[in-house]
Amino acid sequence: MQIPDDLTQVGYVSGAFGVTGSIRVTPFSTDADGLLSVKTWWLDKPSLQSVSVRTAKMHGGDVVAQLAGTLGRDAAEALKGAAVSIPRSQFPQLPADEFYWSDLIGLNVVNLQGEALGLVSDMMHNGAQSILRITPLPQAASGTANDAKAPERLIPFVDQFVITVDQASKTITVDWGLDY
Repeated sequence: MQIPDDLTQVGYVSGAFGVTGSIRVTPFSTDADGLLSVKTWWLDKPSLQSVSVRTAKMHGGDVVAQLAGTLGRDAAEALKGAAVSIPRSQFPQLPADEFYWSDLIGLNVVNLQGEALGLVSDMMHNGAQSILRITPLPQAASGTANDAKAPERLIPFVDQFVITVDQASKTITVDWGLDY
């Protein structure tokens, strides 16, 4: 099987579950819709390979899955630490005002005054909301010491601060000053 170009890591194997060969997967999202709906996952252990998912269900905050060909606890335990990926094209469709983190990473962030704040380099979750981690853009050499020390910004991904997300232009507009 050809490796899809749009593979996105959605979790990792955190260990075996039971004695029949089921695995426990810790998802990167709270609902794990992608893991539950997609029937072919890609694991990177021992090398990148596709695996057929026989069953998958939520158990606490993890997904418990039975993979075709994984028989017994030892086989399941051997997969511990493997990255679990699925093609981005198979992610469940979201409502218009919701986004997958992987779609936000790499977007430019500008404020209402049109000032560039940087690029979304990562996303975090603090229990209450998602947070954009903004890495400043390199500045043109102007000879000032402040250019080299632009701070990283953490902006809550909530309506109060995030005005628009335009994936076509790869831009997020926020109500956030340069001096925050």
